[in-house]
Amino acid sequence: MSVPWLRDLSIRARLMLLAAAISALVLIPVAVAADVVTRKGVEHAMWESATQAASKVTADVRSHQLGSPIPPGKDGIDLIQVVTPQRKIIASSNAAEDLPLLSHIWPGPEERIQSGISCPLPDGGCVYVTAIRTTTDPDAVVVYAARAAPSVLNGRILEVFYAIQAALLVAGIAWIAWRVAGRALRPVKAITTELAEITIGDLNKRVPEPPGNDEVARLAATANATLARLQRSLEQQRQFAADASHELRTPITGIRAQLESARLHPEDCDEAISAALRDTGRLEAIVSDLLLLARVGTTATTVHEEIDLGDLVRQEVKRRTDSIPVELDLEPDVRVMGVRTHLARVVNSLVDNASRHALTVVSTKVRSFEGLALITVTNDGEPIPATERERIFERFARLDTARSRTDGGTGLGLAIAREVAQAHHGTVVLDDSPAGLVRFTVRLPLAPPADPPE
Repeated sequence: MSVPWLRDLSIRARLMLLAAAISALVLIPVAVAADVVTRKGVEHAMWESATQAASKVTADVRSHQLGSPIPPGKDGIDLIQVVTPQRKIIASSNAAEDLPLLSHIWPGPEERIQSGISCPLPDGGCVYVTAIRTTTDPDAVVVYAARAAPSVLNGRILEVFYAIQAALLVAGIAWIAWRVAGRALRPVKAITTELAEITIGDLNKRVPEPPGNDEVARLAATANATLARLQRSLEQQRQFAADASHELRTPITGIRAQLESARLHPEDCDEAISAALRDTGRLEAIVSDLLLLARVGTTATTVHEEIDLGDLVRQEVKRRTDSIPVELDLEPDVRVMGVRTHLARVVNSLVDNASRHALTVVSTKVRSFEGLALITVTNDGEPIPATERERIFERFARLDTARSRTDGGTGLGLAIAREVAQAHHGTVVLDDSPAGLVRFTVRLPLAPPADPPE
């Protein structure tokens, strides 16, 4: 059952209340038990002392050696009376000389020793008394030995004492829990404070990581890892925006220049229009690629179909008109689940890239291996340094900054290939083939086998 006001408390306060509640549940029964044990222990000790004192006086009565006044017994048993069956006091100690009968207990012949509590004192105080019948004769006298009850046993003093002790212990445990929780949550407060100061424009800050490997340390490490990813993502977005604006500015500037030239030189209008159309085509290609990148992340809502990768690659290569030949080695019936247009773009992007850099030939293979469908595209162009093999998949990445932007590429093809592969739970990597050729490898999960017909 949820308690609304508890939700408004801090974790530290809730931990303190929990510790106080648990300690109270433990200490209250302990205090009650301690009260009972203490009271029973004191009563037993006092009755034991009274019994010993009464037994000594009983022995004196039997041997006719009873003195007057009766000397007090051990352990503070100073109230002693010898009483006849007629309830007449015939001997007493000095402390009991002016007191009425210490008790109305009258042991019979069958049970000669009885103990109890009575309150004969003038101030209403009570005594712990033991009565011993000296003999079994009908006229036997009874010896009473008693001691006033300790003040701690009067009223509720003992209960109040243990209640105060329990309350102090509960308060102490609650205070310790408050301090311990505060110390344990101090790193969380530091993390919260630091996170509150981090803005979108200052993601280079990190939260303090406490030593150790507890939950708080892992929380701080996770927060820092998340901040690092956010920082990288923001930097990539900023770089992408800068690159996109630059890439878009180039064809737009070209179109403007051609149009201005046509206005100034009408005789060259056809040439200016042709150049403007080329720049428009490049601008259209860049915008199309940007839109595809934006849609790739939402392919979860796109209908996936079973695709034969060999047929897909054959169809896409057949449409090409490159001067560089593309060799095909396609294993039949290699099927995956995916979006056909997106996977076709992966094939075209990789073959486009290979054709632009190949010297003589491009090779494309489709294979299945250990539950994966593999597409490999190799070319005999210039090798790519190992340090650049990840950067090549970045948007608008160009390894040769002096390379002309009119080579037919938008700078987004390999980025699209990787994004599409990841959206299909696959990967794209760049490495060297056994023959030392540049090789791109796409790995995609195979489609589950079709159910056999019933």
